[in-house]
Amino acid sequence: MQITRQADYAVRAVLHLARNGDQRVATNVIADEQNIPPSFLAKIVSQLSIAGLLHTSRGARGGVTLARDPSEISLLEVIEAIDGPIRLNECVGENGSCTFDEGCPLRPVWCEAHEQLVSRLKGTNFAMVMTKGTA
Repeated sequence: MQITRQADYAVRAVLHLARNGDQRVATNVIADEQNIPPSFLAKIVSQLSIAGLLHTSRGARGGVTLARDPSEISLLEVIEAIDGPIRLNECVGENGSCTFDEGCPLRPVWCEAHEQLVSRLKGTNFAMVMTKGTA
């Protein structure tokens, strides 16, 4: 499984904003410092804003800020705002469909791995990431 480039850029943009506290940051600054194509970042910012993760303001003093404290925004929220629900395999999740019967020996493995990944991403917020110095 690999998250999309767009989700990776979204995570980096949110981390950049988390590091700047309540200060508004121009999207061109985020694009330059995070090596994100500006047109791509505009789409990402729009999606994150719709998801309620960012506040945006236009104009000369405009920019982008986090809608919540970094400790209240998980990696999972950002990734799913861009890519939708994470799925390791089509058979995992509430509405998982499998071409094999319920006795498939692989389904429990996929489900457990899925649950661990989702739990880890949900349990990791941007305040934690900043403290660990990762990403």
